[in-house]
Order: sequence, then C-alpha cells, then structure tokens
Amino acid sequence: MTCTGYVAPSAAMELVAKRGWGERTRVTHVYHMGCNASLSALRIATGLAEPGRRVDVVHTELCTLHLDPTDHSAEQLVVQSLFADGLIRYHLTGGGSGLRVLALDEIIVPDSGDSMRWSVGDRGMHMTLARDVPDRIAAGLRAFIERLTERAGVASAPLDRAIFAVHPGGPRVIDQVAETLGLADGQVAASRRILRDHGNMSSATLPHVWQLIAEDEAVAPGTLIVSLAFGPGLTVCGGVFRKE
Repeated sequence: MTCTGYVAPSAAMELVAKRGWGERTRVTHVYHMGCNASLSALRIATGLAEPGRRVDVVHTELCTLHLDPTDHSAEQLVVQSLFADGLIRYHLTGGGSGLRVLALDEIIVPDSGDSMRWSVGDRGMHMTLARDVPDRIAAGLRAFIERLTERAGVASAPLDRAIFAVHPGGPRVIDQVAETLGLADGQVAASRRILRDHGNMSSATLPHVWQLIAEDEAVAPGTLIVSLAFGPGLTVCGGVFRKE
C-alpha cells in the first residue's frame, strides 16, 4: 500500500517470485488513498482473510520523492517539514496477541474536496492542505465515534479509559481531536510520540502508533483502542480495537 511510489513489478511481487511463493500467495496493490489508508487496508484485509491463512499488509511511503524542494511557498514549506518517509509491515490472523479488530467504518465529509488534495505538477506532487481541515474533521467527530463504538458493541464502555490512536497529521489535528472528545493527554500520547520521532509518514504512520500501543506494557490487555485517520475527500476513517 502506498500513495507516494509506483513501480511494476512491485517489491512485493519480486519477493514472492524470488521465494517461490507464487502458487500460495496473492498480491493486491492499493494506491493513493492517503493518510487514512491503514484503516482502509484493514477493511480490505478482513475481506481477504480466510480460515487458517494470514493477510500481510505492507505500507511503503516515500513522501520525499513527491515533494518539490524548489517551491518555497509557505504552504509547501509546511508540507515539506511535516511529511517523511516510512515503512511498516503487519498482519491479520484469526487470533493471538496484539490488537483485535472490533469494528471499522469511514465517511466522506460533504463539500470538503478542496480542503486536502494531491495534484500532479511539473516537478512532483503539489499538496493543498487547508487551514480548516481540523475544524471540518471535528464538526461530525462525536457522532462518528458514537456510531463506530455502537458497531463495535462497546457503546456503553467508558471512553475515558480508552487509548486513542489518532493519525498525527500534524500537532493541530491531534489537539483538535483531543479537545473535541475531551481526551486527557495520556490518551493521545502515542500519536504525539510518533509525530515527534518520525513525522507524518502518510499511510505508514498509524500502524506505528498501533505497534507502540501493542508493545506498551503499561497498556493492559482488555484496553479499548479507538483509532482515527483522515485523508483526501475529506475522508474520516475509524476503527475500534481491543488489546489482547
């Protein structure tokens, strides 16, 4: 999965061919979905999952290849300082330790297409990132969370004890989500740490947040994790997990 790099045959196909896995491995490519693609990838993976088989998801994001460093406009300087390259692999199985998927959902915010865009330019991709993105996301976030937790069967669970894995599109995105939902600093600490240490790695970012939470011994088994990500559209994606 990537929105920042294309080559055919892909690295995944080359690996499958080299290892001789071609008869028992299917490769599916998903391109250009944006920062919310990790949750969309999980939705696709659950559809591909079969009893006794594992679905691997690989995110390869080479954001620096798409940026034009000669563009010194204020908007593009912000974009260039925010995005970074990233890579991660994880898998979906029928059980075991990690994070159990309880529900996934997504919506497209009406009349928001111009708020976030990638467009092709002469020297790379040009990104439009409007100032109103956090406000547009916040407007319907509570209703989205209510529907998501109901679908997961945890609508009555106290969310003040949940961990929120928010895609760190930028500091203001995390701040706006925390303020809108009344979250404590500790509930979004993992998202802030990944942003501080790695920046916004597009679709590869949120899985790093999941990994941090899954490996954190301070997060007890049974803890609910509410995950949110946002991309062009504007698309709002969400997932509810339970730590196993």
